[in-house]
Amino acid sequence: MKKPNITLLLAVFLILLVISVGKEIINFIVDLQWFSDLNYLPVYFRKFLAQLELAIPIFLITFVFLYFYSVKVVNDYVNFAQDIVVKRSAGKYKKIGVYTSLFVSFLVSLYAALSWWNDWLFFKNAVSFNYSDPIFKKDVGFYVFRLPFVYDIYRLLMVVLILVISATVVAYVLMYLSDKTRFYEISERDGNLFRAIYNKEILEKAFREIAPLAAFFFLLLAVGYYFARFQILYSTKGRVFGATYTDVHVTLTFYYILSALSVVVAFLVFVFLMKRNLKYAIISVLLLPAFSLVMALTETVVQNLIVSPNELDKESRYISYNIEYTRKGFGLDKVEEKDYPSKKELTWEVLQKNRDTIDNIMINDYRPVKQAYNQLQALRLYYKFNDIDIDRYTINGKYKQVFIAAREIDQENLSPQAKTWINLHLKYTHGYGVVMSLVNDVTPTGQPEMIVKDIPPTTSTDIRIDRPQIYFGELTNDYVIVNTKTGEFDYPSGDKNIQTNYKGTTGIPMTFPNRILFALYEKEARILLSADITKDSKILIHRNILERANKIAPFLLYDDDPYIVVSDGKLYWIIDAYTYSTNFPYSQPYGNVGINYIRNSVKVVVDAYNGEVDFYIADEKDPLIQAYKKIFPGLFKDIEKMPAGIRQHIRYPQFLFDIQTEVYKTYHMTDPQVFYNKEDAWDIAKEKFDNEVQYQESQYMIMRLPGEQKEEFILMIPYTPSTKANMVAWMAARMDKDNYGKLVVYKFPKNTIVYGPLQIENMIDQDPNISKELSLWNQQGSTVSRGNLLVIPIDDSILYVEPLYIQSQNQNALPEVKRVIVAYKDQIAMEPTLEESLKKVFLGNATAPEIIEKTQEETKGSAEGQRELIIKAHDTYEKAVEAVKKGDWASFGKYMEELKEILKLLKEGVKD
Repeated sequence: MKKPNITLLLAVFLILLVISVGKEIINFIVDLQWFSDLNYLPVYFRKFLAQLELAIPIFLITFVFLYFYSVKVVNDYVNFAQDIVVKRSAGKYKKIGVYTSLFVSFLVSLYAALSWWNDWLFFKNAVSFNYSDPIFKKDVGFYVFRLPFVYDIYRLLMVVLILVISATVVAYVLMYLSDKTRFYEISERDGNLFRAIYNKEILEKAFREIAPLAAFFFLLLAVGYYFARFQILYSTKGRVFGATYTDVHVTLTFYYILSALSVVVAFLVFVFLMKRNLKYAIISVLLLPAFSLVMALTETVVQNLIVSPNELDKESRYISYNIEYTRKGFGLDKVEEKDYPSKKELTWEVLQKNRDTIDNIMINDYRPVKQAYNQLQALRLYYKFNDIDIDRYTINGKYKQVFIAAREIDQENLSPQAKTWINLHLKYTHGYGVVMSLVNDVTPTGQPEMIVKDIPPTTSTDIRIDRPQIYFGELTNDYVIVNTKTGEFDYPSGDKNIQTNYKGTTGIPMTFPNRILFALYEKEARILLSADITKDSKILIHRNILERANKIAPFLLYDDDPYIVVSDGKLYWIIDAYTYSTNFPYSQPYGNVGINYIRNSVKVVVDAYNGEVDFYIADEKDPLIQAYKKIFPGLFKDIEKMPAGIRQHIRYPQFLFDIQTEVYKTYHMTDPQVFYNKEDAWDIAKEKFDNEVQYQESQYMIMRLPGEQKEEFILMIPYTPSTKANMVAWMAARMDKDNYGKLVVYKFPKNTIVYGPLQIENMIDQDPNISKELSLWNQQGSTVSRGNLLVIPIDDSILYVEPLYIQSQNQNALPEVKRVIVAYKDQIAMEPTLEESLKKVFLGNATAPEIIEKTQEETKGSAEGQRELIIKAHDTYEKAVEAVKKGDWASFGKYMEELKEILKLLKEGVKD
């Protein structure tokens, strides 16, 4: 067999090493330029320096220890060996020991640097939570900031020590096997194998080597048991997460005993091994598993004979700890609970007093709106609306809830012939503009009424967009090179394409060295060879806004639903970012990751044109963000420094709210006995959407909360009992101005039945008129689906609204809002518009003149009365216009007569 060519193998290895190292060097240089371009170079170096702070000392300590230890083992091996070849190869074996020590030390330090840098920075920059755990009375910051790094170091020492012990055993086995003469002495010792292989000299050396290592192992184990006691705060043995009666009274005591016993075992093992008494050394070691077995049996006995028969009595104290710290961990300890009497009758007059709430009821849904935007406003195949966001704007002086979406370029939708390198990276560089529509307004055909639309953006409102280009977004997943000779496609105009050049400050200049660098970085030779790229060109990388933010601050958790904002004529993205921990004591973990502490402490703002990324602190009281602020000075800005036009659009994130509402459905019970028996467990209300029963989504809405003077933007969810369908409460997150972040729960009286969403859905199903119409539409080549059922609290009452969509079975047909269902108590109406359904429920079949006559005396001459008449006049006028569009001249005449009566009353009111 031919021997391998060592020179060739070495050459291949060196080539691969150069490629690997070269790639890392290229990445490093690119990162330096990118972070410098965004003015975040200190942030990059802080993480890099933290990794060096860990890697260098760990590498040096590990290498020195392994080197001297390997040299000692090699010397013992060489001195013992009988083979002259072994003795001559001592230098080679020492080199192998050095290389092995270097390799192991490098791997250990690399792993520590990549995995523990955040724990290390937390350890160095720990801050106080200003409250302690209930068992050990240590500040919670100890568990969140310091303990994780202590465990990291402990595990590192244990791994290295076990490796050294294993290597020692292997070395001495090899040492013995090198003495080949021993195997020929069996016949001389009466065939006694033990006598033949027994070697007193080597066993003495082995015992002397292993004795201190074993002793150190058990001393380290003693430290491990000492720190393991803190783990009872994360116990999963009981009915709730955290230390239980058995943990505190049994497990904790045994940890102290095991820690002390480990010290004793360390001493005994050292003594017996030095005396070469393997039997007693093994007996000493077995003390620990024996005592661990006693511990497990004692825990079982105490749990089954003492705790279980009296579980509520024994565990009540620890259940209360779990409730308290879970509420703290998820920010539920400051939830304000209020009574919602639900005794007032909802009338037409009350609705008029809450007109701003009525005028912002969402009669369209974001899912069909997304379809409509993409079909009606994409305009070209390569444009796409990735997501529909819900926000609020003051439009022409009125506070309105809107749908808004960014028109981005989706390069995947370019035709195959157009997917050239020049088109993908030089020409189609950005998206263009946004589309906006009011949530409560649809066209006569049932599509969203767009108030900002088209290219360039047009609007009849006071919203201004001066810089519509979107170079950074949710679909911008690849690099582009701007300011080239090719010219950038800006937007289509008839049969022509308007071109532009990027005027932003962001981007890495395409100097000749950088062209070489990025040709290697992107593995694309055309970056170097293209004649379209000039010295004025710049490359934009990491353009996906989530990737962009995560690259700067990877220690934060980012919401996967960024939303776009129009402010001062420019477009910005807002990303909610969270600090979190899995080490909060006694707090019930949530989700697969086991998060038991979370705060929406950071709002990230990304300029859609310039790519600038700003991190604003939204929760100064969060200890984690205080620590990060110390770690990364200059990264975070105070929320007060956020531009006012952007700040008025910050939202309470749905992601966090959904987690909190899930936790709160159990942890609203603060009495341990009620909690233990789950006597008052809640559930998220259910509804029918798209003809399937599912949990309700939390909904953004504009409404006036009970006791407040004006409408505000909130996020809300209704609750039902865990086994029933009626509503028991609803939670709202406030987010306007000084009320941002306040959580309020409104609880219905226990002696009052308030219909839950699913009960209303069943009432709709059972309504003969509605079911008849639905069946008829479904038989006419159309598909009928019901949107989200909105639960709208108004003036201590509950109103239910559900849009109804009809979609033709024709290809590319859009869902259209054709009816709006309104329910109040036992009354249900389904009419073409929300206003008509409201009138049918609250005014019956009364005509406008009858309504006017009914309210004439109570409204005549009053400001409120004048306002109501103006609203009625506007509604009647809109109906008249709609009748003209449909060619319904009879209805048009009727509406004009009604309008005449209303205007007459208004005139009389002015005279009075």
